[in-house]
Amino acid sequence: MFARFVDFLHAGASASGGVLTVALMLFFGFALTRITKLLKLPNVTAYIVTGILIGPYCLNLVPGFVADSTAFLPNIALAFIAFSTGQFFRLNALKGNGAKVLIITVLESCVASVFVFIAAYYVLKMDLAFATVLAALASATAPASTMMTIRQTGAHGDFVNTLLQVVALDDVVGLIAYSIAISIALASSASGVNFDIKNIAAPVFINLVSVIIGALSGVLLKMLLPPERSTDNRLIISVAVLFGFCGICEMLGVSPLLGCMFMATVYINITDDDKLFKQLNNFSPPILLLFFVRSGVCFELGALLGGHNQGGTSLLTLGVVYFLVRIAGKYSGAFLGCLMTHKNKLVRNYLGLALIPQAGVAIGLAELGARTLGGETGSALRTVILASSVLYELIGPACAKLSLALSHSYDKNLVEEKPLTTKEEDKIIVNLLIERIREIQRELPEHSQAVPVEVNNTRSKGLVNRQHIHTNNSNFH
Repeated sequence: MFARFVDFLHAGASASGGVLTVALMLFFGFALTRITKLLKLPNVTAYIVTGILIGPYCLNLVPGFVADSTAFLPNIALAFIAFSTGQFFRLNALKGNGAKVLIITVLESCVASVFVFIAAYYVLKMDLAFATVLAALASATAPASTMMTIRQTGAHGDFVNTLLQVVALDDVVGLIAYSIAISIALASSASGVNFDIKNIAAPVFINLVSVIIGALSGVLLKMLLPPERSTDNRLIISVAVLFGFCGICEMLGVSPLLGCMFMATVYINITDDDKLFKQLNNFSPPILLLFFVRSGVCFELGALLGGHNQGGTSLLTLGVVYFLVRIAGKYSGAFLGCLMTHKNKLVRNYLGLALIPQAGVAIGLAELGARTLGGETGSALRTVILASSVLYELIGPACAKLSLALSHSYDKNLVEEKPLTTKEEDKIIVNLLIERIREIQRELPEHSQAVPVEVNNTRSKGLVNRQHIHTNNSNFH
């Protein structure tokens, strides 16, 4: 029966087969998160593994026409990721500690890229286009698993504040690095090692045009989303603007990442409206799930484990080198950045450990790079990034928790996992009971025969402020 079901899914580009395949991708992606949740791993890991399991190398449930007909998913998913990243760039928040965080972010990103480029181009003798794009992808960091670990441990302090600001800016540096790298790659492919300034300037100019259009789209969003607009219509309009911008970028042959990020940055700074981002974050999970599952389906496991090579080097060797060299670059760059900005010893020594995870943006950029470069070069790029991302997401949470523990960013009892004593438990229970009694007392009405009560419930959330008025004060209003 299973074989007949698989044959039905693969029997031509039927609508029912496509819908069933999408349903399977969503269901299996969710189901596997139940396992990764027990293992304290991020959902992205589950999605990628799901794609590999239901792909051509295992269960072979996804027909080729589904993967081909959803080629638009990378642009859409990356548009949502980039838009959500832009909300962190409030100008008032960047004025205080922005310079130090920017220095650390640029160094940890660029040093990782330089290390990977040297290893790929000079040591492994990769061609310039491949080595440049791979090095740019090395700069990106996935904040999801790190932020999940911070929430789970309740960590706080200077180390955590620095880490959160760095991972928020990190993807921006990665997007810019990719835009520059893909321009160089296209120029080198067109004219060899003798660069023509026109071949480099044209893609950069088109990227600048997309940024300007994105910024103007942020202003357009403000005009289309007044405060009185209903929640449903806000979602419809914002999704329409994002999809439309992706279409324009596709026509221009450029990634929508930078433009979407600037769209969100302009919008958040001129409106201070974070409700839209929360609404889109609630809307985007199915899209992101399908994107990551599709990436796993397109993962060429045979190319990684087989005898395929890129520039005379097997992809397995290239993947191992990339995996290790990027970690060394991230740690070295973070250490140097903290040293230059005079961060304390704990932040300087352990920040790099929390910057290891890589998924999200890097996978999306790898998909775009694979489509842009095409052929074996693009396929090799996608394979190396996907394989290393799975490994990074497996070890990333553990490294993040280790860095938080070594930097003393959360309670010592949590690090050592000591049970509470009976006295400590009794103290916590008593404090909770006292606080609850006080809340009940504030909510109860006053019982007084001659004392009128004025209730002021404006700008409160169910709490009542009472003001007792003396009976002889008849002129009170």
